[in-house]
Amino acid sequence: MITLALAKGRTAKDTIELLEKASITFPNFHAKSRKLVFYNESKTIKLIFVKAVDVTTYVEKGAADIGIVGKDNLLEAQADIYELLDLKIGKCKFAVASLENDALKQASTLTVASKYPTVARNFFKRKGIAIEAIKLNGSVELAPLIGMADVIVDIVETGTTLKENGLAVIEDIEEISTRVVVNKASFATKTQSIQQIINQLKAILE
Repeated sequence: MITLALAKGRTAKDTIELLEKASITFPNFHAKSRKLVFYNESKTIKLIFVKAVDVTTYVEKGAADIGIVGKDNLLEAQADIYELLDLKIGKCKFAVASLENDALKQASTLTVASKYPTVARNFFKRKGIAIEAIKLNGSVELAPLIGMADVIVDIVETGTTLKENGLAVIEDIEEISTRVVVNKASFATKTQSIQQIINQLKAILE
């Protein structure tokens, strides 16, 4: 049996629809269900719903063979897993935003607020800018407004929330979308089963 970990949240519905198009279906699944575990008809695939931030952990530790999760979580987790496929759903981007257009030039050390401190540190390290990273789990846009941070690093989809709070994107970091990841040991021991799922998804995407 292959265990597939799927991130709860905004892309789950689109991912389930994509799986169904690829003939990977879970008869007992419905959108309002509180269940966390589902099986396909032949009981060859077990689907588990987990928090997006936990998908990489389940896959890296071998609790799941395959994971479907946003690239944002992959970049933050830095997990030792294979990334095999871009499903091209849930598209958005990582960006740096601030109240000031020249915020990156003003300070010798930047204070950066983000849900993704690892992504922030790696980005500014590449630019040779020293930062103090503050991890926030919500309402990151508030940090510059109250003087808690110079800039934020966050996911930007439409940019509406930024504009409504007087912030603007001053630099793009990376494009984000939903990816398929695989446990390294599983890929060696269950190659055929995993490859079949990947090929079914690829066929739909093409």
